[in-house]
Amino acid sequence: MMSNGFEPKIVGFLCNWCSYTGADLAGTSRIKYATNLRVIRTMCSARIDPTFILKALLEGADGVLICGCHPGDCHYVEGNYKAMRRYPLLKRLLDAYGIENERVQLEWVSASEGRRFAEVVDRMTEQIKALGPCKVRTALAFDMAER
Repeated sequence: MMSNGFEPKIVGFLCNWCSYTGADLAGTSRIKYATNLRVIRTMCSARIDPTFILKALLEGADGVLICGCHPGDCHYVEGNYKAMRRYPLLKRLLDAYGIENERVQLEWVSASEGRRFAEVVDRMTEQIKALGPCKVRTALAFDMAER
């Protein structure tokens, strides 16, 4: 599709305890990965309200990465389970607006997985490049015009 010079903007919501530390480990270990991710540090993946994701897409993000602790490792015991339950509901909503499945991804990255963090970011960046720019503004404008 559209990969001619297109560099996607990806917003990453990373939990403070595992994923953000995994990203930090990638950086301190000098592991190279795509520079398309803009990180927003959250205390827990459960704190990521679905409206944050919609707002990111509406304001120009081409993709959103949600990263939390592996199930069973949450600092707040069950925060990542809450994120895991919300995720399919969010995907259904995004699907209703015609937003491609690959644009919003949920991944588990621990504090010791700097290499995995880099691989997740590289893979998602390539997937979004293949999709091209996000057209959520068009979808929402059409939805508002119908009302």
